[in-house]
Amino acid sequence: MKKIISLIILTLMFISCSKTPNSNQFPEPKKYTVKDYFPFIADRRMKYQGLGNEYAEMDVYVDFIKNNRIQLRILNPGTVLAQVYEIKDGELRLIKSQEEFYYRDNIIDSKSENPDILLKEPIKVGTEWTTKEGYKRYISNLEKEIETPYGKFKALEVTTEGKDYKTYDYYVLNIGLVKKIFETNNNKIETNLEKIENNASLIQNIAFYYPDFLKEKIAFKEETIKFKTNESTIEKFESLLKNPPREGLTRVLSPNTKINNMYFNPQENKIYIDLSKEFITEMNAGSSLEAMIIQSLVNTLCRYYNTDKVYISLDGNPYESGHIAINKDEFFKPDYKNTIEVK
Repeated sequence: MKKIISLIILTLMFISCSKTPNSNQFPEPKKYTVKDYFPFIADRRMKYQGLGNEYAEMDVYVDFIKNNRIQLRILNPGTVLAQVYEIKDGELRLIKSQEEFYYRDNIIDSKSENPDILLKEPIKVGTEWTTKEGYKRYISNLEKEIETPYGKFKALEVTTEGKDYKTYDYYVLNIGLVKKIFETNNNKIETNLEKIENNASLIQNIAFYYPDFLKEKIAFKEETIKFKTNESTIEKFESLLKNPPREGLTRVLSPNTKINNMYFNPQENKIYIDLSKEFITEMNAGSSLEAMIIQSLVNTLCRYYNTDKVYISLDGNPYESGHIAINKDEFFKPDYKNTIEVK
């Protein structure tokens, strides 16, 4: 039951803000659009207080923005969600929601044949539509007085009538979602806007591995990486893998090697990374060092994505050098036994 409740709570989050709360907003419905109530603004962190359930508390970051889409990262005590929203044809649509998203991949171009409509024009009381699950959802109020730790507002209220529950989502002009209530017969759960941080960065601690050839070990160092909206995860990895943290360690990627693509496939529980041909042509290593370089790359990726399968390709073809080769169905596995940490 907790799992179901937590997923319902997490069905929607938003990003955007004004610098200070404004309790004197009187929207003129016919002049406003969905985007006025759900604006896309980069580098904003929204912290929410939770009441009534351990999963109601959350932090929301903006990972990516592209045209009429936004990809949010939602952290709560139970999991990390990636959610992709789209504003199209006067509708706010939830395109994709993916759990256990502890890594940072760009999934903003995800497709959905049956998105969930969260808000719909015209912005007026009585606008009604059907949810993805077939339930009734409608705009029930345009100036509902609400209170959150962040401030008092007059908000647009969207009501959803589920089978055994109701939810109330409260949007404020030029801010977004500030409050969410989930009600059953004997239960009430709230998520309330508590804090807004501008110019925020997502911070991740990532371990990068490098061959220590003379000591016949693989060394690793945990780096603190900051991500702004739309910054490339691939570029961060590429830079650090080319620059070992101390002398005596071998770089994993040569200066001209490019990471063409890198992503995690959750259905296969496998990482795919495509490197440019310079990974081989500039390696200048024997079989032992090449094996250590590959192992360092695999360890780095597997630890970050929390998996044990890495498929490596070179300009779209399965990895093949003079010493090591795989086919399309094979993959590399991590090995942390012979590793040492660099302080």
